[in-house]
Amino acid sequence: MSKLSAFLHPVKTAVEKEVIISDRFLDENGKPIPFRIRALSQEENDRLVRAATRVETRSGQRLEYLDSVDYAQRTAVAATVEPDFSSKELCDAYGVVSPLLVPGKMLLAGEYNRLMQAIHGLSELESDVMEEMVKN
Repeated sequence: MSKLSAFLHPVKTAVEKEVIISDRFLDENGKPIPFRIRALSQEENDRLVRAATRVETRSGQRLEYLDSVDYAQRTAVAATVEPDFSSKELCDAYGVVSPLLVPGKMLLAGEYNRLMQAIHGLSELESDVMEEMVKN
């Protein structure tokens, strides 16, 4: 098989992982319930970046910047399989209309940071830029 063939026919796998984000969410036996996350493709990441990019006009110049808070919220919702932050039950329980707000209401700051680190690690987005975005 040629090298080109390997690129034309990659192994298709859905990369998912269970991670313990918190010991506050327990099952009936008192054990922490893992969050199930999935890796994001570059195409998905591009969509998230575009959605979180803001455009302003200052002194007649058009400026674009990435809203790191919005990007993190969108990433958390897109990459978290379970719990499903988009579910009506979770949105209602945390008193929000937008699923983007559920992780921030549901998780403590350290838990949110662990979730984002796990997502970035699984999606291989670990870089200084991504770490800085998680901190903001």
